[in-house]
Amino acid sequence: MTDTASVREWLRRYVEAWKAYDRELIGDLFSEGASCRYYPYADAISGREAIVESWFEDRDAEGTFEADYEPYAVEVDRAVVTGTSSYREGAGGEIKRVYFNCFLLRFDDEGRCVEFTEWYQKRPDA
Repeated sequence: MTDTASVREWLRRYVEAWKAYDRELIGDLFSEGASCRYYPYADAISGREAIVESWFEDRDAEGTFEADYEPYAVEVDRAVVTGTSSYREGAGGEIKRVYFNCFLLRFDDEGRCVEFTEWYQKRPDA
C-alpha cells in the first residue's frame, strides 16, 4: 500500500537522482518492468534499464534546475503529484523557465514506480 509519506520519500529520491544523474539512484526508483511516459501521448519507455538510459538523452546541466513536488492525491498504489520544475540560465543564474508538473504514478509493494506519466505546462511569463 502507498501512502502520502512514501510518495513524498519517492519524490525526494526522484529529485536527488535527477540532480546526481546516478544510474543506481535512478534505477532504484523504478520496478524492473516499469513503463514511463514523459508526455501523456508518447509511447511508453518500457523496462528499468531503458528508463534509466532515457534520463541521459537530454541531460540537464548541474545547478541549472530545481524541482518541488508534492502528492496531491494518494490511493492504494496510485498517486497524483503536482509541483514545479524551474530552469536557470546557468548554474546559480536567473530562472528562465518554470513548468507546472503533474505526475500520474503507480507503485509496487516495494515502493518502486511501476507506471510514470508526466504532464507539464510552461508558465507563460517564465
